[in-house]
Amino acid sequence: MSIKDIGESLKKAGKLKTNPLAVYGIETIPDGAEPMCSFDSCVAKSIFNAAVNEKTPALYMGKDTLRGCCPGSMTYFGFTKPLEFIRYFVSTGNKKFRGGEAEYLKASPPIVDEFLESIGKITSPGKYVIIQRYNEIEEDVDVKSILCFGKGEQIRNLASLIHFRTTNPFNAISMPMGPACATFVTYPARMAEKTPKGTSFIGPVDPTGNIWFPPEYMAIGIPIDIAVKMHDDLEKSFVIKKPEVAYPQIRENIL
Repeated sequence: MSIKDIGESLKKAGKLKTNPLAVYGIETIPDGAEPMCSFDSCVAKSIFNAAVNEKTPALYMGKDTLRGCCPGSMTYFGFTKPLEFIRYFVSTGNKKFRGGEAEYLKASPPIVDEFLESIGKITSPGKYVIIQRYNEIEEDVDVKSILCFGKGEQIRNLASLIHFRTTNPFNAISMPMGPACATFVTYPARMAEKTPKGTSFIGPVDPTGNIWFPPEYMAIGIPIDIAVKMHDDLEKSFVIKKPEVAYPQIRENIL
């Protein structure tokens, strides 16, 4: 099967109005691709734009394109080590860094240290990380994961399709801490050394992106081997067999 087939199945299963995005590494930049940070310093924002705006070209990031990128994306795409003061910035602040500015996302610097240790080393899948719409992919690339954006019901149904073959209900889907770009790319593409296998990732939980990420939307990053199973299972699952359950025409009004 092709990435186009898989993307079409995910789009059908989620009734997505956005385009699923493929994540892969490559040694040479695809024709027409543009640096992620040429659109915005926030890589996650650029990625979301690629899903909702078909005029956005394929996006890439490499060590030679880090200018203008937020420090977090450089680390979570495997191109730099975490900044020395990130343990303070993410938690309670330090006067030596940005005058004590902090995000208060973690309770203390030591907790940040343990959090980073739990992720392990992050390695890029190639010289460049590429984000590209599923229907524009060349078939000879090694896609690592598929990223989908949708509203609550759409993401719920995609998550349920993931569970079509699971026996353990607790490990198949995770909602992990980290910047939005980690939820979108790093974790599902298994770029982090200690990423659990057999797991897809819903989020983001990083509130710093709330200023641009629509409040009714969520993302789900799916490792490619899991996306293949979803494609195989679609016609046999509730999405097709019980569409009135997945996407009811008539709904109860409780609110």
